[in-house]
Amino acid sequence: MKVLVFGSLNIDYVYKVDHFARPGETLSSREMNRFCGGKGLNQSVAFGRSGAETYHAGAVGIHDWDMLTGRLKEAGVRTELIRKKEGPSGHAIIQTTPEGENSIILYRGANGRITREDVDFVLSHFQKGDILALQNEINQLPYIMERAKSLGMKIVMNPSPVDEEILKLPLASADYLILNEVEGEAISKVSSREEEGMLTELMRLFPDTRIVLTLGKNGSLYGYRNKICRQAACQAKAVDTTAAGDTFTGFFMGSIIRGKSEEEALEIASAAAAIAVGREGASSSIPDLKEVEAYGREKL
Repeated sequence: MKVLVFGSLNIDYVYKVDHFARPGETLSSREMNRFCGGKGLNQSVAFGRSGAETYHAGAVGIHDWDMLTGRLKEAGVRTELIRKKEGPSGHAIIQTTPEGENSIILYRGANGRITREDVDFVLSHFQKGDILALQNEINQLPYIMERAKSLGMKIVMNPSPVDEEILKLPLASADYLILNEVEGEAISKVSSREEEGMLTELMRLFPDTRIVLTLGKNGSLYGYRNKICRQAACQAKAVDTTAAGDTFTGFFMGSIIRGKSEEEALEIASAAAAIAVGREGASSSIPDLKEVEAYGREKL
């Protein structure tokens, strides 16, 4: 079984600030760092480091090719399906506070210049039973989902960042929907304060989809048909939460691929995310499977 992450490739500019910039405020940054990122790239790294056979597809500006594909290759991810595009790559401006919170501005760049021909070329390399992981940082998502479903691929959708376009997607065609409480509230219309009520409504809206709801310090919930289970969050001092959700997604699905139960997958993913939030950067903060297993033996 192969994993295809069809998603964004970004350069992240991360600024350490005492607080998020307010309207009209000029704010000095204590530090600036440049990292490889994008939800797609982050999830590919997490899948790769979880032990899954992972391919990345997407688009990147010519000048950033070596930096972005190099990070993927370091994680064991195959990069031959990535397309080079004229113009800039996607990038993000990220503010991080001493409490580990972040605020992100995205520019799609090459991530928004994927063509149907690109999609057809990529999906020609996959077959029934392979896994497709998607986020909301590239174009052509409806076409990608339609073509993947016709091939019999299993679709994992992380509807982030959530916006009006996400609600137009055929979310019911996803086999797994992995989302946080903000995305869950936008889709279910249930308050994020009502965690189990939100999960129940998502299960009602998408009865054939396995729902994974991440809740930050409150852990995570899994629901599918008659089964619901909860996992407590691993305690960790947050330094930078930028790639925590992407790390969780990659390690949860990587564990499912390796034959783990949903309860075991939630536990492993929680440990991986806890390690990631204790480190700076996006893809650079994602641990490998050996680290996660050692952490789990110590903390869980």
